[in-house]
Amino acid sequence: MNERQRRIAEDLLSIRAVFLRPEEPFIWASGIKSPVYCDNRLTLSDPRVRDDVENGLAALVREEYPGAEILMGTSTAGIAHAAITAHLLGLPMGYVRSGAKDHGRMNRIEGKLEPGRKTVVVEDLISTGGSVLDTVEALREAGADVLGVVSIFTYGMKKGIERLAAAGVKNVSLTDFDAVTAVAAENGVIRPEDVARLLHFRDDPSDESWIGGAK
Repeated sequence: MNERQRRIAEDLLSIRAVFLRPEEPFIWASGIKSPVYCDNRLTLSDPRVRDDVENGLAALVREEYPGAEILMGTSTAGIAHAAITAHLLGLPMGYVRSGAKDHGRMNRIEGKLEPGRKTVVVEDLISTGGSVLDTVEALREAGADVLGVVSIFTYGMKKGIERLAAAGVKNVSLTDFDAVTAVAAENGVIRPEDVARLLHFRDDPSDESWIGGAK
């Protein structure tokens, strides 16, 4: 865990943008029981955390995608982060709708995107990778040269990693599930023995054997 990963993990935990509850699991829309709930929209409401996040995303773009010419946010969670990060970098931005509009010009991509532009996608959260890959596909169909993705947080789930790799999409995140669980244990948010249970969930969300203290 590097210093940036630790700082953002501490930030997300401090405002409960990432909320860990291994003894009282959340229920996902899919029906899967989860010990973690993530809402990175809360980062926008805290000026200190927002500053850390947006400057961190800008640094990732500079470090990982120095040739970036435009940022594109995912709809809707990535839009504000793309706008602020683009402002810090002095780059144009736009965003990709989840579906084309049913009126006007029927746009799906909002903002000026010229074919061949070196594009970085800004996402708040990577889990299975489905939504961000849908965004990348739309951009590629429009002729963009998608360099990759920057995101605030990733679960590091096997399915997401494999799907991104299969699509040839690189993602770099400010922090990840491993860092958050480690920091949470250090700060007494969860018990040290809960870390293995949480990582077991990360490795296979469909396997509920982590519930009730199983390792």
